[in-house]
Amino acid sequence: MKKAVALQYQKNSNQAPKVVAKGKGEIADKILQKAKEFEVPIFQNEALANSLLSLDVDEQIPPNLYQAVAEVFVWLMQSEKKAQLSLES
Repeated sequence: MKKAVALQYQKNSNQAPKVVAKGKGEIADKILQKAKEFEVPIFQNEALANSLLSLDVDEQIPPNLYQAVAEVFVWLMQSEKKAQLSLES
């Protein structure tokens, strides 16, 4: 069954990223569809998704997931840089 979790992070706040949407099956499909619609890169990590699915919507990620989520945000920033470079070429 497909799973999806959407995170939000405000870099100027002192708060951890939080879950803004989550779901399995059809709900996961809708989350992924919205991400594609808004050209949000999709990072796939089943173990991380399973951990994040246990959180409530609007709940901040716990400290034990900071490292894994930080890796997602680093990947996202690198993806955005690559996309920007390809647009400039």
